[in-house]
Amino acid sequence: MSATYLRQATNKDLSEIKKIIDEAKAYLKKQGIDQWQNGYPAYEDLETDVNNGITYVLIVDGKIAGTAALHQGLDVNYLNIHDGEWINGVHGRYTAIHRIAMSSDFRGQHLSQKMISGLITISGVLGYKDIRIDTHPENMGMQHVITTNGFTKRGTIYMAESDGEASPRYAYQLVIG
Repeated sequence: MSATYLRQATNKDLSEIKKIIDEAKAYLKKQGIDQWQNGYPAYEDLETDVNNGITYVLIVDGKIAGTAALHQGLDVNYLNIHDGEWINGVHGRYTAIHRIAMSSDFRGQHLSQKMISGLITISGVLGYKDIRIDTHPENMGMQHVITTNGFTKRGTIYMAESDGEASPRYAYQLVIG
């Protein structure tokens, strides 16, 4: 039986985190999904997240199997929601799960669900009852992972892209007790 747990990422983890993000970009491109194909997330984003203490890594048998950022507080991309609404309003106190990715070495083992479950637990420990997440409309795999973790689709948000365009993302929310 292997130990599987989440821990906060450190600067020593950055090379592995960058590798996992690059693998995820290639995996999305191979599926024809136009998510993470325009320079986002950049290495600078990943470095900032680690330095701000919001990046977590999923450890399986002592190896980094996945990564995600757990943003705390207001996310400007979540201020305008279309075709729906947030349960606690746009200014609710929440965490937002971003930049979740699994290593290609661990893909297909349902570890994304463990990672999200761990991030939900961390959110609760930090005092948050409202957790939000979004994904590309064509990313059916992530939509499945999100909904099987208890999230409900709340509407559509638009993420600002580096080229000035805004691309749609399905927005989900989970309120815990």
